[in-house]
Amino acid sequence: MSSDNLLLQTITPTTHDLGDFKVHRALPAKERTMVGPFIFFDQAGPALLPTGQGVDVRPHPHINLATVTYMLEGTFLHRDSLGTEQLIGPGAVNLMTAGKGIVHSERTPPADRGHDKKLLAIQTWLALPDRDEECDPAFEHVEGGGLPVLEDHASWARVIMGTLWGETAQVSTYADTIYADIQLRPGGAIPVDAIAEERALYLWQGAATLDGVELLPQTLYVLRPGVPATLHSDHGANLVLCGGEAFATPRHVWWNFVSSTKERLMQAREDWEAMRFPLIPGDDQEYIPIPQGRPKTVSYP
Repeated sequence: MSSDNLLLQTITPTTHDLGDFKVHRALPAKERTMVGPFIFFDQAGPALLPTGQGVDVRPHPHINLATVTYMLEGTFLHRDSLGTEQLIGPGAVNLMTAGKGIVHSERTPPADRGHDKKLLAIQTWLALPDRDEECDPAFEHVEGGGLPVLEDHASWARVIMGTLWGETAQVSTYADTIYADIQLRPGGAIPVDAIAEERALYLWQGAATLDGVELLPQTLYVLRPGVPATLHSDHGANLVLCGGEAFATPRHVWWNFVSSTKERLMQAREDWEAMRFPLIPGDDQEYIPIPQGRPKTVSYP
């Protein structure tokens, strides 16, 4: 099958060099801003952080979205204004529902700062449907052993969210969502069904083809709706499949806020500037300030 018949868009992420590691941001992009509910897609790492150093994402707020952290290598210590304190390691998933407002931080735990450590994570934001935007904040953590895994001699896949290949992950979803971690061993193959309205594949390591179309690393491929295909790798590959239902109403984004209305974004901005958001127990001495300058929202259909 030709790439035009199979792929709707090909997105090369923007890369941000943070010193000790790089972040590859595939969404939002000029070419495309959402795939199903996914409105933000980052690959952090891979990196080897030296002894004495770590990641310190200081307390910051979110509204009207859910954040999903999926660890591939390394650990983060998540804290939030609900009082949650949760260590996340490889294979585990953190789902934090911001709803009407939450504050959180992610840091390298103290025990890991005394030695070199690896870091590799996929971090995403999911826009909440209109009916759930102002829900109560919530947090859930699921270890890798609690997520469904499908495996044969040449392929392995973990369902992170939603239902895929007949298996359903016990992680909450608000809109219809699919999300999976796929590993293809040499000669491995796995089908990519067309059950979701919108789907994308992200190759983060190795080499793979989709119905004969070559996929490049650090690239997001948006699949044409309704077209099933098969992933294959001659030498081995690691990919993420994500997507779900298409949103009928646009989303507006400014800084860490996502909402169906611009007015709600500006209210959140004022609330954070006035420190009306709740604080994080045990991590309330630092925070990320509001960006300076006139706010400019971006609307995503």
